[in-house]
Amino acid sequence: MSTQIEREFTFQAGVYFENKFMMNVYDISLSMFVETDSIREQNIAMDRIKYFLSECLESSVFVQDAEKKAIEKFQAAGIKVCVLPEEPYDQIVAMVVLQKLNAIMEGRIRVTDIDFGSAITSGVRFQLVSEMAEAMVSVKGWWTKTDMSIMDVIKTKDNIVKLCDPKAWDNIGLSWKEKVDA
Repeated sequence: MSTQIEREFTFQAGVYFENKFMMNVYDISLSMFVETDSIREQNIAMDRIKYFLSECLESSVFVQDAEKKAIEKFQAAGIKVCVLPEEPYDQIVAMVVLQKLNAIMEGRIRVTDIDFGSAITSGVRFQLVSEMAEAMVSVKGWWTKTDMSIMDVIKTKDNIVKLCDPKAWDNIGLSWKEKVDA
């Protein structure tokens, strides 16, 4: 089909950087290609984007993976932690968000470009294409998985492995397979 579409989203999340916690509002605009002829799959793909941004990233805190103590403290406080491979600058957040959205849409719709800004950057916006995001964050992580995860497995100071147990898409009605009435 290869129809080009655009959509804007906003979400609020915290940022932990240089031993400081700040709240931030992110404003993103996505340019996408529709790769499926199925209207149902197109709707599911868009609903997955909305769900991921509003339920998984909204009210989370972005933290670099090296900040183990901070991650543990946020988790102990019951705060969702989104672990990043580098410090949580907007361009890093944009790169992993772009890759994650492409992963969760599983080829039905593909984000080609992201225009990404936040309240903290005082009007500066980052424009990235998918190839650039993939090249700059080439390590594999939660952002390449098709589930709702926002972090990978973390080892605590006691060497206890904490697993992220994301809900399955079919549990919230966003599976590609249609339910068959019995």
